[in-house]
Amino acid sequence: MSDKSRIKSVRTHKSVVRALATESASPPAAKMVKAIRVHELGGPEVLKWEDVEVGEPKEGEVRVKNKAIGLNFIDVYFRKGVYKTATVPYTPGVEACGVVTAVGPGLTGRQVGDLVAYAGQPMGSYAEEQILPANRIVPVPPSIDPTVAASLLLKGMTAQFLLRSCFKVEPGHTVLVHAAAGGVGSLLCQWANALGATVIGTVSTKEKAAQAKEDGCHHVIIYKEEDFVARVKEITSDNGVEVVYDSVGKDTFEGSLACLKTRGYMVSFGQSSGAPDPVPLSTIAVKSLFLTRPRLFNYAVTRDELLEMAGEVFGNVQSGVLRVRVNHTYPLSQAAQAHEDLENRKTSGSVVLIP
Repeated sequence: MSDKSRIKSVRTHKSVVRALATESASPPAAKMVKAIRVHELGGPEVLKWEDVEVGEPKEGEVRVKNKAIGLNFIDVYFRKGVYKTATVPYTPGVEACGVVTAVGPGLTGRQVGDLVAYAGQPMGSYAEEQILPANRIVPVPPSIDPTVAASLLLKGMTAQFLLRSCFKVEPGHTVLVHAAAGGVGSLLCQWANALGATVIGTVSTKEKAAQAKEDGCHHVIIYKEEDFVARVKEITSDNGVEVVYDSVGKDTFEGSLACLKTRGYMVSFGQSSGAPDPVPLSTIAVKSLFLTRPRLFNYAVTRDELLEMAGEVFGNVQSGVLRVRVNHTYPLSQAAQAHEDLENRKTSGSVVLIP
């Protein structure tokens, strides 16, 4: 081979090597999956079924293929603008259970194939697949179905901090739970009953009253047929209850205060009927009442706190203390209908979206 031929061959070889190196250095093509997207705030109709990109997990991240997605009323609050999102458009959802499909570089303790769940942060679970911080996911026991896990974690951890931290329910206490047939309400009633409390629940229909009874309510009030304040006073011989767990808000707030005994605790953790009207301090001072507006994000700050709360919730399911009611499932593509039914109180127990 001549010198010119050798030079030409070397140059060609170098070009091929450079091309291969460039090709291997290129990032992998983004994967397209289906997700719900919100481009403007409003009613259920703003929930759009679209294609989105999901990339590779970075350091400290995992990619999860969702098997079931929890629907929570906080999703409605974000969609309507009651709570603010960081950006618009966005993918809603703060709870899901799925299988790890990829892990970020250098990550240990998580591996492909793990069944995991997360709740709270970050937002974005209304998707077939998503990227999650590894320190926000928790392992799901193999005995717990993914549909149950997806419907349970956020509501279960909410029930945990409401019953064990905001106000520590003990044997002999009497508690009032509004929306007792709802996702959180159902768990609150079962758990409070197991702790030895007398449980009073309010519901909207006879069907929901039957469920609340099964879930541990000793007394059930159908608020559309009865004055719940008068009924609570009758049940407690006019003494009132130690604590009210109120996820309803405007429609029940003042009445709830009237149901409390002296030094009672008003735990307002939702506002499905709207924000309560301002309350003068003099109203609370009459009985030396305590009022709190807690959020899960403030109770599961560290990973240790998250694992402890999730472990207690899953443990109570495995031991039979908690029975999870997944009464309604919808395809993820029909999230708008699921939101509409939730807002119109046509659902009871937990609602789950299936990708």
